[in-house]
Amino acid sequence: MTWYERRASCRWSAEAALRWWMRGSAALAGGLVVLVLAFVLAEALPLLLRVGGGRLFTDASWQPTAGRFGIGPLVWGTLLVAGGAVALAAPLGIASAVFVHFYAPQALVRPYRRAVELLAGIPSVVYGLWALVVLVPLLARLRPPGTCLLAGMLVLAVMVLPTVALFADASLARLPPELWRGAAALGLGRWATVRAVALPAARAGLAAGVLLAAVRAVGETMAVLMVCGNVIAVPADGLAPVRALTAHIALEMGYAAGEHRAALFATGLVLLAMVGALVGAVHLFGRRGHHA
Repeated sequence: MTWYERRASCRWSAEAALRWWMRGSAALAGGLVVLVLAFVLAEALPLLLRVGGGRLFTDASWQPTAGRFGIGPLVWGTLLVAGGAVALAAPLGIASAVFVHFYAPQALVRPYRRAVELLAGIPSVVYGLWALVVLVPLLARLRPPGTCLLAGMLVLAVMVLPTVALFADASLARLPPELWRGAAALGLGRWATVRAVALPAARAGLAAGVLLAAVRAVGETMAVLMVCGNVIAVPADGLAPVRALTAHIALEMGYAAGEHRAALFATGLVLLAMVGALVGAVHLFGRRGHHA
């Protein structure tokens, strides 16, 4: 065997080993997800078989020791907090990406991106502490005690803003340079290029980034638990307290037993279903962007 053949054989062996290692890692990750889902379902199944899943949404209140398992206000609280946060963060994140690509001085682009990446890595409890010290006292001036739906929306908006900004930045960076040359040939200005060329071409990636931010907002626990007030009720306005599904599980799992514990696992199934629907939408928009 020649030196070239031995080298090619070693390269093929390394590639084959890497390929099998990646397959094994993917299978392990998928298996862990399936095991988690199976565990949550097994813990919730006795209650679901006895009272039915519909009771989670039709019962008037959450009093598991009295046989009432209504989580409707919790679902509304989760949707309002996460939806409001994404509605605030999405335009700001997309505007951030547009600024980086079309308006920022070249010397500022790299430090600005590093700063956004740093924001994405800050622990959620730090955001919660900041909100307790800064946001809650400001909102308390409008209506005490200040821990409310609006506080949760604002702190979550700050938390998911880097996700939207980084995903939008990557989506704009993937656009082919022919688009910019075509826009220049048509005599389009900077804003016209952004509005008529860049944003429409990147819309699938931008939508996927917004949905990915929604996934994080729905699954956030600590910051929401710290600033939302944790009252199980549909809020009448933005200054009313609210409790999200994640905070609800975190608050009550430590002392729950029997059907109360099973009801919390059923609540976890509802949360998983919401996250799964959002993840599916992310993949759908991602495929559309790839084909486009």
